[in-house]
Amino acid sequence: MAHEEVQDEVVARVHARVLASMGLIVLHSGHMSKIMRRLMGTACDLRWREIGEKHRLWVTAPGHPIVAGLGDYFEIPHTEMYGEYFDIPQPDELIFIGRFVGGEVFRSGCCFYRGRGKIFYFQPGHEAFPIYYQPEVQQVITNAVRWAAPLPVAHFRLLGGGLHVPDPLEPVTGE
Repeated sequence: MAHEEVQDEVVARVHARVLASMGLIVLHSGHMSKIMRRLMGTACDLRWREIGEKHRLWVTAPGHPIVAGLGDYFEIPHTEMYGEYFDIPQPDELIFIGRFVGGEVFRSGCCFYRGRGKIFYFQPGHEAFPIYYQPEVQQVITNAVRWAAPLPVAHFRLLGGGLHVPDPLEPVTGE
C-alpha cells in the first residue's frame, strides 16, 4: 500500500475539510490511510487473512439511511477476513457487524462524527474479489455517500477561523 506516500500537507487539508463538513467514505484497507488514522487518533490496526472466505454482514441499525433497501443481512461469497481487535474509537453508530466463516467477527460498518463532518468506514473490499460489483455493496456505498454529504449551513465558515458576530441577537442593555 502507498498510504505513507500521501503528503502530510494533503492529509492536513482533507482533515480540515472533514471537520468543516465534508463527508468521507473509507473503504476496506483505507483504515490504514493517514487521514483515517488522524481522524480516529489511533493506529487502526486489526487482524486479517486472505483465503477468500464467506462474510455475512448483519445490519445493526435497521432505520439508518446507510442500510436503506437492504434486508437483515447480506453475504459476500469470497473476501479477505478482517477481525477484532480493530483499533478504532467506539463508533458513534455501528451499522454492520460482520461474521466470517472462520469464526471471526468485525465491526464492518462504522459511522463517526468529527467536527461538522461525517465519516463512514466500510470493511468489504479486495483487489482479488469482485466485491464492488455486488448490488448490496453498491447500495451501501451509494447510501453512504448520500448520508455523508454536507448539509447547507447558514454562515458556513471553515473551522479554525471562527465567525465574528458583531451584532447581538437581542439588544444588550446595562444588565
